[in-house]
Amino acid sequence: MHTVLIIDDSDINLTLIKALVLKLGECTPVLYDNPLAALEWCRSHEPDLVIVDYMMPEMDGLRFISAFRALHGRNEIPVLMITANDQKDIRYEALLGGANDFLTKPIDRIEFSARARNMLSLRTGQKFLADRAEHLAALVDDRTREIREREKELIFRMSRAAEFRDPETGAHIQRMAHYSQIIARGLGLGPSMEQLVLEAAPMHDVGKIGIPDYILLKPGKLTPEEFDVMKGHARLGHELLKDSGSEILRAGAEVAISHHEKYDGSGYPFGLKGSHIPLLGRIVAVADVFDALTSERPYKRAWSLDDARRFLEDGRGTHFDPICIEAFLAGWDDVLDIRQRFRDEEIPQI
Repeated sequence: MHTVLIIDDSDINLTLIKALVLKLGECTPVLYDNPLAALEWCRSHEPDLVIVDYMMPEMDGLRFISAFRALHGRNEIPVLMITANDQKDIRYEALLGGANDFLTKPIDRIEFSARARNMLSLRTGQKFLADRAEHLAALVDDRTREIREREKELIFRMSRAAEFRDPETGAHIQRMAHYSQIIARGLGLGPSMEQLVLEAAPMHDVGKIGIPDYILLKPGKLTPEEFDVMKGHARLGHELLKDSGSEILRAGAEVAISHHEKYDGSGYPFGLKGSHIPLLGRIVAVADVFDALTSERPYKRAWSLDDARRFLEDGRGTHFDPICIEAFLAGWDDVLDIRQRFRDEEIPQI
């Protein structure tokens, strides 16, 4: 069913055109004798065809077409303008202003039927293409979402593969990732960056896959030589993830190489200082250290929340970026909620 908007200040013309529209079949005419009122109707309704007279008080047909075309989504709706035979200049101006075709007075029934049907056929084609484009866009969105979900699952499994070789847990991955998101939110980075941080943070220690067991699983303190090998996991993680076609994996590479840098330049692997440390690394450093401190492991007791919080505060400007600490502490209620949502299983002490 097509909606046909008819605008003419003459009741006789409105009645005539309405009758001709009804004879087309499958059309609902909407009549206005005032172009301003018709324009207001068009703000919330979308006709399939507009038939508008040129000579009208308050707003002539040219001005109506111009105002109609200015409305959102009304650029391609067919418009027929009614003019007199001797108004060629008006027709030229109307064509430039957005009219698609013309009817001349007095209106010929056969000519009206042909022109109106052509315009409605054009509109049917437009709507079909629009629906098709919307359908294809929805399919693309669905497929993209599926790919993203598989990518996220792969990333989580890669991160867990590293954690399986380390005394940490899947819950640690979830907590530190969500803590990182809290910091990104507190820094005002926007929803897309928050999501990227959430998805990239779990890959911070993926390079531990390449660290020998005798070092990775050593219960005591590492020797300086062993610690040098352990520090290599940052570079290994970066090498594993860099140059990926995935934005998330590239972000993960940045996290892996930079989350052990310290704000005062005393970290590794490059000894970067302050803003020279990538922002993702500065964010994840806070989240990772906090969760490590407050998590119980076979070789250590968990720190209290107060002690861990004090450690972060004391590390402002030395270990940690002060603005990242501020953002983390500003989201403290969310931090506590995340700790409850992602809890470790009971771990036996040795």
